[in-house]
Amino acid sequence: MNLTLKIWRQNGPDDKGRMEIYPVQDINPDMSFLEMMDVLNEQIIAEGKDPIAFDHDCREGICGMCSMFINGEAHGPGRRITTCQLHMRSFNDGDTIVVEPWRAAAFPVIKDLATDRSAFDRIQQAGGYVSVNTSGNTIDANAIPVPKTDADRAFDAATCIGCGACVATCKNSSAMLFVSAKVSQYALLPQGKVEAKERVRKMVNQMDLEGFGNCTNTGACEVECPVGISLENIARMNREYLSASLSSAE
Repeated sequence: MNLTLKIWRQNGPDDKGRMEIYPVQDINPDMSFLEMMDVLNEQIIAEGKDPIAFDHDCREGICGMCSMFINGEAHGPGRRITTCQLHMRSFNDGDTIVVEPWRAAAFPVIKDLATDRSAFDRIQQAGGYVSVNTSGNTIDANAIPVPKTDADRAFDAATCIGCGACVATCKNSSAMLFVSAKVSQYALLPQGKVEAKERVRKMVNQMDLEGFGNCTNTGACEVECPVGISLENIARMNREYLSASLSSAE
C-alpha cells in the first residue's frame, strides 16, 4: 500500500503547530497503525529529521495511551478498538490519512500527537478510590454479597481505559463519560458506599476545575469509546451528585 499522511506537528503547548505531508510506500495491510507510524519514523530519522512523537505502551488495547484522531475519528475508523488495534487494511491503496492529537483545552499538546492527559489522573486522585481498613479487623470481600447485575455493571464501568476518546469526540470536550465510569464502578458496590457522597462531589468539582466542558447528551462519546462505556453511567453520576448535593445542603 502507498499512502499519503497528513500529520500534525507541534513542538509544545505554546507552539502554533502545522500539518506536514509524508508519503509512505509498501505498507503491509496487516500492519497496525502504530507499526505504520514506526515505519514512517524510521524513514524520517534516516533523513536526519525529528521523528513524530506519539504515545504508546502496551499495543494491546489495554493501556489507552495510543490516542490519535484519524480522519476525524477518535482511534480511527472502526468501533470498539484503540489506535494500536487499527490495521492498515482498514484503508485503501492511495488513501490520504489525516492524523491529529486529541483537541481539548484540558489536554494540552506535549509534542506532535502526544497530549498531557494528567487531568484524568487528578480527577481520579480527588476521589476515585476506596479507603482500606488496615486495622487488622478487615472483612473478607467475599463475605459481602453483591447482586450479579450490580457486579456486572460495576465491571462494565471499570473497563474504562482512560484514553480520552470521549473528550476528544465531544463537541464540548466533556469528561463526563470518563468520570461517570469511575464513579459508577464504586457506586454500584457496597465497598464504595461509605465515601460515595464525598467521592462524587470531589471528582465532579475537580473535573470542572480542569476545564472540561459539560455534557449535552449528543452521545458521540459512547459511540467512539473503544470499550463501549455506556451513557447510563452519566445518568447514574448525575443522580449520585444530586443526592450528595442535597445531603450537604441539609
